[in-house]
Amino acid sequence: MSEHISNLVESKLKKIKEEKNVFDTGKVIRLKDYIIEVSGLENVTYYEKVIIRGKGMGYVNEIKENSVIVAVVKEDEPIKIGDTVNTTGERFRAIFAEEALGRVTDLFGVDLLTGRAFEKFKYIDIERPTVPIMDRTPVNRPMMTGIAGIDLIYPIGRGQRQLIIGDKKTGKTQIALDTIVNQGRIMKENSNKNDIICIYIAVGKTKKEIKSIYNELLRRNALSYTMIVAATNDDKTTVQSLIPYVGLSIAEEHMMQKKDVVVVIDDLKAHAQSYREISLISNKAPGREAYPADIFFLHSRLLEKGCQHKCGGSITVLPIVETKGGDITDYISTNIISITDGQIVLSEKQFKKGQKPAINYGVSVSRLGGAVQTENMKKIGSSVRRELLSYLETKEVYELANMDEMSPELREKMRKGKLIEQALRQDKFSPLTQDEIKERFKMLGEDAK
Repeated sequence: MSEHISNLVESKLKKIKEEKNVFDTGKVIRLKDYIIEVSGLENVTYYEKVIIRGKGMGYVNEIKENSVIVAVVKEDEPIKIGDTVNTTGERFRAIFAEEALGRVTDLFGVDLLTGRAFEKFKYIDIERPTVPIMDRTPVNRPMMTGIAGIDLIYPIGRGQRQLIIGDKKTGKTQIALDTIVNQGRIMKENSNKNDIICIYIAVGKTKKEIKSIYNELLRRNALSYTMIVAATNDDKTTVQSLIPYVGLSIAEEHMMQKKDVVVVIDDLKAHAQSYREISLISNKAPGREAYPADIFFLHSRLLEKGCQHKCGGSITVLPIVETKGGDITDYISTNIISITDGQIVLSEKQFKKGQKPAINYGVSVSRLGGAVQTENMKKIGSSVRRELLSYLETKEVYELANMDEMSPELREKMRKGKLIEQALRQDKFSPLTQDEIKERFKMLGEDAK
């Protein structure tokens, strides 16, 4: 009997020795800002949540031969070399609350306006598999922005990814806000209050800017179907790099409930810069403009979440990119242009002339075009686009010429072009319906019925 008990104890001890502790413990061996290098963590996976004991938490950003790089997202106390780090065996996830609709929420499920955490919430994966191609259907439904220059000339469809790009203070965010406000009008017209959700993702904005956007939407009753997911400039750079993925994960939750989701990311240049900073501190090899080699993959896996799902729901993504000096050929801009399904380019020159929205119609593109328009809008839009582009080309040469010296054909082209240019001017938060857009462009002689 005693021998049996002895053998049983020995077998149990042997089993315990053979099994490794599920939660490995390591130590901080290098520290630089919000990036720490940890040794002793053997069984970790990429993006796994780790706890810096009693001081904060982060996720595994890189796995090396003898150590791992951890990106810290929350720090309650200063982290020091020698601090213990524990793995959790679970992926780093964000907090999502249904009651965040109409509020400003962050990565940790905290209402940034009140500072209180939401009571009812669930964890959602930040990194999740994208929708398989077999579960996607063609994009063929219009996503009306209420802006004549977009809906008529460069239309956007439900499930499309359309870039809004331009210099600072040219009205990029305003186009996004106009689009959000117009979704409320669409739901009101369709007597359906719950089929559209808007998510505004703020990356690196100041609290003042976010509050201003919140108040603009509040005044126009747009918060009943809109949530703001934000990482302010006071947050760690690691949090700023994750927040677009959090917003798109929330969008996927709503899409699978058969809702049409409109996601605005403001802006992706700031997101790219935050990722570059993390990569440089992590000693990743820099590439063009000091960005890491995987910067294209960073944005492509984010933007490919935009789609029309076979369940009926959709995610329309409107990323915003800020340029300098009107240059849309820089590294990040060209990357995102190649990923998206078109771009609305804004011109500082047009803005200063009072042409608002300040769209550069000669450079802007929608790769779906008439595929997402009704027949009437497609017919009028093609005519307007043809006349407008011809006028803009002629205007550069003859803008200062005397009208009396022009041929009758040229005078008619200039007259019609000026009428179109004037009709495309639109005040902010003044969305137009399809019928109102058609009414504006009757002077082209097209059948608007």
